Amino acid sequence: MVFSNNDEGLINKKLPKELLLRIFSFLDIVTLCRCAQISKAWNILALDGSNWQRIDLFNFQTDVEGRVVENISKRCGGFLRKLSLRGCIGVGDSSLKTFAQNCRNIEHLNLNGCTKITDSTCYSLSRFCSKLKHLDLTSCVSITNSSLKGISEGCRHLEYLNLSWCDQITKDGIEALVRGCRGLRALLLRGCTQLEDEALKHIQNYCHELVSLNLQSCSNCHDLEKMDLEECILITDSTLIQLSIHCPKLQALSLSHCELITDDGILHLSNSPCGHERLRVLELDNCLLITDVALEHLENCRGLERLELYDCQQVTRAGIKRMRAQLPHVKVHAYFAPVTPPTAVGGSGQRLCRCCVIL
Repeated sequence: MVFSNNDEGLINKKLPKELLLRIFSFLDIVTLCRCAQISKAWNILALDGSNWQRIDLFNFQTDVEGRVVENISKRCGGFLRKLSLRGCIGVGDSSLKTFAQNCRNIEHLNLNGCTKITDSTCYSLSRFCSKLKHLDLTSCVSITNSSLKGISEGCRHLEYLNLSWCDQITKDGIEALVRGCRGLRALLLRGCTQLEDEALKHIQNYCHELVSLNLQSCSNCHDLEKMDLEECILITDSTLIQLSIHCPKLQALSLSHCELITDDGILHLSNSPCGHERLRVLELDNCLLITDVALEHLENCRGLERLELYDCQQVTRAGIKRMRAQLPHVKVHAYFAPVTPPTAVGGSGQRLCRCCVIL
């Protein structure tokens, strides 16, 4: 019995076990460990797996070794939903295999900086952790394409994956990943220097729900001709700077609904080799920060053939007219809010609404 007649704590006599467990569920791991030292009764309650559904060991990273992770997994079991081992360089494949076997309901796992882990860990996650939605493998430099193949087969509910600085990853690994994990909403590939144009094509073909894509410092896409970033809402001018530098053959670019793009990003794009020589199609629908200034920058894109500006609310007819004076061959598709004149006194005049303007 947790509550015996010999237990002198008044709180234990007055409060039922269920209520104490509920109270403990709001405590952080340090406080729980302190409570576990109060009495035998509190030790059992504080270390109950239901109180350990979310664990962040970053503040203890220098002390965490494999056996710590194994003990946590055995105690928490199916209760554990979220675990962060960020910076825990003492944790390796063996302990994470035990973790995967015991904690099969894990949904959020952060292994950022766990440099000892290899493909073996991803095999374990694939085999036992089918509910995984969020996985961070940043700087796990031993990870290869085999890991991505395993993840794609066993973790099909994955929504977020960070592979930044996993520089052994190639287009073959990306293809295997996106074929199996088609629900990905965020894919971070910063510093994956072996990626080529083909990897982006695979992402475009299979990741239709993708919202965030980070390709910073991936500099091997020199032959890229078409790129669709529509509704990648976290894309900023920094992405356009990277495209301007590393994608000189870019001909078609969709940035529709990338609401953080500004005139400065268009400036970098229009002044780049692809802007001057190659760019034919640019889609900027619903880029709310774009103004007539961006259209002035685009006058440098002498080969531009089509420009989409639907719902660019700061773009004016006058700005489009000025740009077309310099680029008479370009087709501009734009939308302007209807202009409804006041009702004429003594009768109804003609309504002058024209929403869709194709110039």
